[in-house]
Amino acid sequence: MSVEYAGLVIWDVDGTLIPADLRWLRRAVARTYAIQEVDVVFPAARVHGYTDESIVVDTAISSGVPPELAESGIERFHEVLAQVMTEGEQELARDQPPYPGAAEAIVSLDERGFVQTVLTGNLRAAAEFKLRVAGLDTHLDLSIGGFGSDARERFALPAVVAKRFATRYGGPLDTSRTVVIGDAPNDIACARHAGFRVIAVAHRIGREELAEHSPDEILDRLEPNYVVSAVESLVGRYR
Repeated sequence: MSVEYAGLVIWDVDGTLIPADLRWLRRAVARTYAIQEVDVVFPAARVHGYTDESIVVDTAISSGVPPELAESGIERFHEVLAQVMTEGEQELARDQPPYPGAAEAIVSLDERGFVQTVLTGNLRAAAEFKLRVAGLDTHLDLSIGGFGSDARERFALPAVVAKRFATRYGGPLDTSRTVVIGDAPNDIACARHAGFRVIAVAHRIGREELAEHSPDEILDRLEPNYVVSAVESLVGRYR
């Protein structure tokens, strides 16, 4: 497999494949630290593009929880988030459907021989849950993904993906044939840190702001033909 795949596409989840929604973290933080949901204060500069654990600790502190208690609550947060998302499955399906074109883009890339996975700040259980509910998990190899439960810092996750890829597919990951698709500046920075190509989707942030972070391509939406064309051009597979 190491010489037979067209390339590796690594998807971000929230804000890229499905709309981002902080309600699940808000509810889980409130339950974990025994505070009211209305008193949960997210730090504006460290939410999108960061890992759940880092967001939770910063949010707990911003919400008045002492730093040592914020840190010690992380293990419980894992359990609480799973409960919150299970309870809200119908709500998740209703309010966070896949972005138009997401499912079709994944299928089109699969048909062209691309291996696909995710790199996300979500805990693994949360990411798998969201993708299953959204019907997006069929063509994604989540066994090689990088998740917020693997490392606190997002920049450590590409190495997780590379290691899992090499183990599963019998050869080292070719960074020149690896493309990240995300929507936040930190997605772009993380991809650059790893030497990956990167496509930004302007779902939440406008083209001009995204361009300031120098992604290789910017797409307005996940129109399958545009996604495939951008990915293939970045890995040198012009058609």
